[in-house]
Amino acid sequence: MQKFTSLSHLKKYFFLLFWSISVFNACKTDNPTPVEPVEEDKYLKESSVIKELSKEDITQKANALNPLLAAYVRNGVKVYKITYNTKNTDGTDIVASGALILPATDQPISMISVQHGTIRNDASAPSNFSDDSEAASFGSLFGAMGYIIAYPDYIGYGASKDLPHPYEHRASLASSTLDMLRAAKEFLKKQTAVKWDEKLYVAGYSEGGYATMSLQRKIEEEASTEFNLRASSCGAGAYDKTAFMEYIINSPTHGISSYNQLYLWVLLTYDRIYKLNKPASYYFKEPFATAVTNASFNIPINQSFNTILNDSFKTALNSGADKGFVDAIGDNDVYKFKPKTPTRLFHGDADKLVFYFNSKNAYDYMKGAGAADVQLITVPGGDHPSSIVTFLAGTLTFFTSTK
Repeated sequence: MQKFTSLSHLKKYFFLLFWSISVFNACKTDNPTPVEPVEEDKYLKESSVIKELSKEDITQKANALNPLLAAYVRNGVKVYKITYNTKNTDGTDIVASGALILPATDQPISMISVQHGTIRNDASAPSNFSDDSEAASFGSLFGAMGYIIAYPDYIGYGASKDLPHPYEHRASLASSTLDMLRAAKEFLKKQTAVKWDEKLYVAGYSEGGYATMSLQRKIEEEASTEFNLRASSCGAGAYDKTAFMEYIINSPTHGISSYNQLYLWVLLTYDRIYKLNKPASYYFKEPFATAVTNASFNIPINQSFNTILNDSFKTALNSGADKGFVDAIGDNDVYKFKPKTPTRLFHGDADKLVFYFNSKNAYDYMKGAGAADVQLITVPGGDHPSSIVTFLAGTLTFFTSTK
């Protein structure tokens, strides 16, 4: 009898256990574990493949540049055009673009943000990736060496080509290139083709050098928790705008027309962005005032830049009476900070376009502020175009040594 009772209890126990498990599982089915919602992209809008290059393709390009470079080619690359949200100089929301170059490798790799030098037409923008563009040559080569390459177009090119380019404007160069990196970060999170090791390097020459220092400063001051910035290589940038402007308005210069157009472009850009709204006749003598009114900076100036300026304008700058223009120039002095990131400044000491004192003044200020790892690499006798090779080779060595 006792045995029968125990068996009955045992059956009742298993029945209750089975019922409990069934109810528990039913509850689990009715109330599934919450799934984390997919995070929406804040910056990235669209991406599309625009080109693929094999290792052999890039080796051929490298040989055309310099046969020694071919030895560094490790892989092919896939090039994407990405569009992303950013802001224009007046704070309005716009869509900008750039190229994102991914190497064909299964190894964890770092990213280099390359800021391009001065371009005069949209065809040269990185996201168009034309065969003779900076992005197609240097971008492909650095990608083939095993780096992810972010190559922003800047405002005024690519997706934002209908807007004027804010030439040598520190704030918008910094914000638009930083937003490109944020968009690239969102893109990389959603793909599995490459593994980013979260390390970031930044580099650029000429306007790209100025844009790189602007980006470096903004990351260090405002976005240091977003990016693991490892090194910055700045080549021949016009970092000291105040000293630069003082020099070209008071001193005889080369009289190279294409260079003078760039000085004019900077002046007109600041007049526009800072809403100074001065007529060309305020700045320039005739016939240059009329020519600028009709054709902006696209005019021939085959004489020293200071000779085309009105004496009254030069006096107002030198005395500080034109506070609006003086303040606009000062707002674009990018070098006045203490870099936390290892930084290299490359510059030829015979540069006739962007004078050497820009890098020397930046170096002296940064060292005086207590920067621990800043070096000035002078190219003896180097002019603006001829110093690029030293910059490229030095940048690669520098980035490799800071891995």
